[in-house]
Amino acid sequence: MGASPEHLMIAPIVIPMVIGALMLLYDDRQRRAKLIMSLGSALAMLVIGIELLVRARGSELTGGNSIGFYLLGDWASPFGIVLVVDRLSAMMLVLTALVSIPALVYSAAGWGGKGQHFYSIFQFMLMGVNGAFLTGDLFNLFVFFEILLAASYGLMLHGSGQLRVRAGLHYIAVNLVGALLFLIGVSLIYGVTGTLNMADLATRIVNISDADRPLLHAAAGVLGIAFLIKAGAWPLSFWLPPTYQAAPAPVGAMFAILTKVGIYVILRMSMLLFGESGGLSAGFGAEVLIAIGILSLIYATAGVMTSQSLGRMAGYSVQVTSATLIAVIGFAIGGGGMSMLGGAMYYMIASTLATAALFLLDEVLQRRQGGIAAILALTADAYGVDQPEDDSESGEVGVAIPAVLTVLAVAFFAVALVLSGMPPLPGFIGKFAMLSGGLNPGGLGRGMPSEWMWLFTFLVILSGFATMIALVRIGMQTFWGDDEPMSKVRLQELLPIVGLVVLLVILAVRAHPVMRYTEITARALARPTIYIDGVITAPRVEDLQGPVAEQQPVAAAGGNGA
Repeated sequence: MGASPEHLMIAPIVIPMVIGALMLLYDDRQRRAKLIMSLGSALAMLVIGIELLVRARGSELTGGNSIGFYLLGDWASPFGIVLVVDRLSAMMLVLTALVSIPALVYSAAGWGGKGQHFYSIFQFMLMGVNGAFLTGDLFNLFVFFEILLAASYGLMLHGSGQLRVRAGLHYIAVNLVGALLFLIGVSLIYGVTGTLNMADLATRIVNISDADRPLLHAAAGVLGIAFLIKAGAWPLSFWLPPTYQAAPAPVGAMFAILTKVGIYVILRMSMLLFGESGGLSAGFGAEVLIAIGILSLIYATAGVMTSQSLGRMAGYSVQVTSATLIAVIGFAIGGGGMSMLGGAMYYMIASTLATAALFLLDEVLQRRQGGIAAILALTADAYGVDQPEDDSESGEVGVAIPAVLTVLAVAFFAVALVLSGMPPLPGFIGKFAMLSGGLNPGGLGRGMPSEWMWLFTFLVILSGFATMIALVRIGMQTFWGDDEPMSKVRLQELLPIVGLVVLLVILAVRAHPVMRYTEITARALARPTIYIDGVITAPRVEDLQGPVAEQQPVAAAGGNGA
């Protein structure tokens, strides 16, 4: 990176790309070196993400939202590629780094050596995820989307095994269909509007002719289906629970963030194009998103209750979060749910960390003999699959950790509290803030919630109780179903789980500043003109410093050198 602080905006893309490419030159036996490089990359992305998040906080003059722009090649927007950092994208960068570090540490216990190029593929997936959060146009969103999907295919199939290969092939087929729909939607949008820059698209959508507007809406619908597939929305989500259950433990933890890419794009595009500034298209798709969110929540809740294994239940828990967020986005662009958005983003952070911990716990707890073994066997028989081989055994000697079962039980209980929305951990805080905003849309005593809002509230509470019942059932079978001692657990496996639980506790203790950040982020999303005007008017370096100036990226239009 250069000395200029503006280069930080492209660093979350460049760092994993360079590190991943360098590791391809290393012999696969040099796993320790690859692990160190991967962890260094993830830690660097965390530091950079936090720095970008601090800069994106802005000031009162910018409505609490400072926008940073990076004009690649010094091409003026909307003709060139532009990267954009605001409060939402910076928050997602930090969340991605917070999940990737524990996943990488966990992989050191053996997963990094079960196939070739694990750490390189992992870095390329991080590159795609970070690029999707930073890009300012739909074409490059498609590019980064394909990068993260291609990398996720390799990670999903890592370690082979019949169950993993079968679920992986389903995962690849479904996402190839989603990528095709993405490409069709982008092509239609470009044909109607003549641009793929998100900010430029938001300015043109108001002036679309009445004859072209239905085609634009159809294109947005096709594009929305592609992202709803990635978000795990019903009825496009049957692939998700078996796929996430079969994935290697650190990969399953990272997959918890992949569904949020779909949620992020739906939120970004909905607020830019179909918010209050969308003209005749304002509110488009709101009812559909609410209906899909509610139906997905019903489906995921039923899946949670009927799951007999922790991995499958973790997959349905990811769907519970996605369904909740999809419905909230629908309420937000429909005009009655903007007050819910801040609490929903806080809930998203907490649930993502909790589900990542649950995927890591799943593999460790599968070694517990007794009742849980019978449950896993029953699940395998019910779905007609062979029992997966014991991937945890790699010939390495585990570290003897005192009271390991107690530590795992406490971590399991904490994750259960978060996912079920019980106090005092952040799952409860996020759900309470989200539902209180929905049930008091105009403030206390002002306005009444709609019938859809009452139904949504009931389902959110019901899903919490269902999750608690399911987790307690599995927890009792795991921790009290047998008196046999816990088999070996490596320190590299225990530390990531404990680290994620500690993050959840910190999130609860620091709930006020985090919630304030998400609420201001929600208000900034409701004022897309700051984003739109900033991208459209972002000056080139040549315009600022003359044609002979050194070519450097710039921050403009409300930016503070992010």
